[in-house]
Amino acid sequence: MNRHTGMSIVFDLDGTLVDSAADIHAAVNRMLADAGEAPMSQEKVAGFVGHGIPTLVRRVMADRAAPAEQEPEWLSAMLAHYAAHPADLTRPYPGVPKALAALQAGGYRLGLCTNKQRTLSEQILDALGLAPFFSAVIGGDSLPVTKPDPAPLHTAFAALGGTPLLYVGDSEVDAETARRAALPFALFTEGYRKTPVEELSPQIAFSDFVQLPGKVAALAALGAVAQ
Repeated sequence: MNRHTGMSIVFDLDGTLVDSAADIHAAVNRMLADAGEAPMSQEKVAGFVGHGIPTLVRRVMADRAAPAEQEPEWLSAMLAHYAAHPADLTRPYPGVPKALAALQAGGYRLGLCTNKQRTLSEQILDALGLAPFFSAVIGGDSLPVTKPDPAPLHTAFAALGGTPLLYVGDSEVDAETARRAALPFALFTEGYRKTPVEELSPQIAFSDFVQLPGKVAALAALGAVAQ
């Protein structure tokens, strides 16, 4: 049962393990209300997600032609609103807890690498009962750089130890991070991606988390043969 104990897998959070768009949207609209601005659609906000909250705030401000010197005030408001309600509407994608449990039972070491601040990420994992699955959490504020720079992903794998097997994400940012890190990439196709699957060149693509443990086992077997 534990033949894969030496292998580690790192996951992205937003759009991969959890659908957090509704809570991010709600926090953005509370931030906009504080600034006397009209609300923004969830679809538009979702298009700004992927590079962390500071970048999200800058993109919202640019859309509203807000003065750049107001960024600290807007960012502070966004973080406060989101921290107060990080998981009211956020939910794991179907099959996520069961897939993580199966991988953990199979002896894989699991970690998280996200551009969301570490404390917020841990709040969400705790609220949704996912925290026990992860031995390492690297957030957007854990290092001076964020994804797609490969350093956060390398740091997550280093914290897990063992042999890096796979990075699991949903977006263009995640695909580029894996490419720069020279690591196999598994694409969850139902997240926040805008680019066609084939253009992201994943080693694995899956639309349902029930498929993931089997695909991981097949990849691990190939790695064992290669060694």
